[in-house]
Amino acid sequence: MDEMTQLRELRADAPVPDRAALAPGRELLTDAIAGGSRRGRRLWADWRITSLGAAAAITAAALIITQVVDTSSNPDNLANNLDLSGPTVTLNRAADFLEEAKAPPEPRAGQWVYTVEVYRKPELAAVENIASPDSSTTPSWTPYADPEMEEDPADDAWSARETYRAAESLPDDPAALLAEVRALYPAFDTEQGREESSTARTFRGLSTLIESYPLSPAARARVYRALGTVPGVRVTDHLVRDAAGRKAIAVTFEVPGSHERQELLLSPSDYSYAGTRRVVTEDHELEEQGFVTRMTAGDVTHDLARTTAAVVDARGQKP
Repeated sequence: MDEMTQLRELRADAPVPDRAALAPGRELLTDAIAGGSRRGRRLWADWRITSLGAAAAITAAALIITQVVDTSSNPDNLANNLDLSGPTVTLNRAADFLEEAKAPPEPRAGQWVYTVEVYRKPELAAVENIASPDSSTTPSWTPYADPEMEEDPADDAWSARETYRAAESLPDDPAALLAEVRALYPAFDTEQGREESSTARTFRGLSTLIESYPLSPAARARVYRALGTVPGVRVTDHLVRDAAGRKAIAVTFEVPGSHERQELLLSPSDYSYAGTRRVVTEDHELEEQGFVTRMTAGDVTHDLARTTAAVVDARGQKP
């Protein structure tokens, strides 16, 4: 039995302390999808258990653990009854799983969101491979609450706190939730000059929420149920590999005329956000700034994996 499991079992019968009790013992969003006229985007204190006050330290640490997502866990530890037969069944089962999870408290103002993401360079069949690293790892710290950002009506970016609270306020009914998401993320003109379709806008908004951290299990469950009802959303019938080499569920959507499939990757063990990919669906030529690139079906043009997400007490701190 690993230390994490032992620690959770030690916590099982302990009462949940209030914030004052936890204070002595103890904050997103990636920019994966651009756009949106409203503001939208993206703890573990170093602990040592001593003989004096061990019970209090265990209680505080156990609560903190629920706010840490380590998506580098065993990729073969699949969720019970994992079913990849279609978006409705897959995402409803994910929602069922999340609704059984205990929700950690909302982070405090002054805390930070720590994430680690792995970027894998594009894999293009028609482009000669250049000497560069296959992947890069980027850690980042973002304040959970950013009063200056939140109080500026002209700022198009959301703090993690704004996203968390917007997700908490979403309705249970999938149709009502989708309407609210479209209100949160208005349409924008695509780079091809076409107005973004309602369905593409809906998928973008839902993806933005799913990529956000933190998000309560209940809010994530509601978003998953709604995502399963969006026309054009599919689930790949087998697990794929993300940029970190882990197995992942691929929830996909192809924007008409884009020649690419967007893939929202979820962990098959706990349905947390694992990353994003964009995959070319048909051969075509892409012209940018006078340069023409031959794109081949199967090319991966964007590949990102999130391996860690946590709320910490200070910038520079790691869980």
